[in-house]
Amino acid sequence: MDFLESKETLTTIEWILRGVVSFVFLLLVTKIMGQRSISQLRLLDFIIAMTLGNIIAHPLSDEQLGLKGSMITTIVLIVLYIAATWLSLKWPFFKHYLDPSPITLVKNGVIQFQNLSKARISIEFLFSEIRKEKVEDIQKVSLAIWEPGGTISVFTDTQYQPVTPADLKLATQPFVLSRPIIIDGKVDLSVLQELGKDLLWLNTKIEPAKMKIRDVILATVNDNENVKVYSGLEKEKVKNSK
Repeated sequence: MDFLESKETLTTIEWILRGVVSFVFLLLVTKIMGQRSISQLRLLDFIIAMTLGNIIAHPLSDEQLGLKGSMITTIVLIVLYIAATWLSLKWPFFKHYLDPSPITLVKNGVIQFQNLSKARISIEFLFSEIRKEKVEDIQKVSLAIWEPGGTISVFTDTQYQPVTPADLKLATQPFVLSRPIIIDGKVDLSVLQELGKDLLWLNTKIEPAKMKIRDVILATVNDNENVKVYSGLEKEKVKNSK
């Protein structure tokens, strides 16, 4: 474990070991921090990301810096991060500091210029985000909000929204979700378990395709327990049609 300590020089193997240990350590740390830390960068998440990047990166490029100290410091920061996240759930004032309230940027087609300055964004950026929502005229925007995560939520006026079957009072089929159950001949057993089925049931479902599980490139199953097998011929058809 000498590669964890600061040394005058490190051998090639010791450099490799530092990289491997750091990679595994960061994987564990990120798992402990939770999905929120990588799905969106808010104030607390941004601070942690910037700090951890510097702490771990330096010992990987400088043999005179020990990796052990960086790992200890990282653990302390993770504990503080978890504590701050927990406190933000208990103390409204602390939560408001870390996750401030959304800011209204557009209301009933009118830009709230004072709030633009408060959010520190430009008019050009606002129009850019509105164009991403396929809205060509800002007067069609009923509400645009600057979210704490750094995104803009845009809601168009009801008269410009697409007509839905519910508006026309049309009968529709229930929503059905399809998920991969076989990929490259390997069965996702967790999906099978969720459906309450076994491999025997799956074999009976792919029998009409005259294929074995190991030969299936992709098979999906929906909530109605309907299995669809993709043999790979679909790709060939697409290529031949071009």
